Amino acid sequence: MPFKSQAQRRKFAELLVKGKISPETFEEWNRETGGKKLPERVKPAQIKRQKAKGRRQK
Repeated sequence: MPFKSQAQRRKFAELLVKGKISPETFEEWNRETGGKKLPERVKPAQIKRQKAKGRRQK
């Protein structure tokens, strides 16, 4: 699974230094990301909601 943002890449690097993930995991994610230019942060997807239809008055 590739990195989605620079912030995520930094977090994984921090986990790597602390020994919470293996170097192989970090390298796999890094390899899959490639040389893409990543955004600093990714905003969560917005939920689309349908408008409530009002009642017709007679």
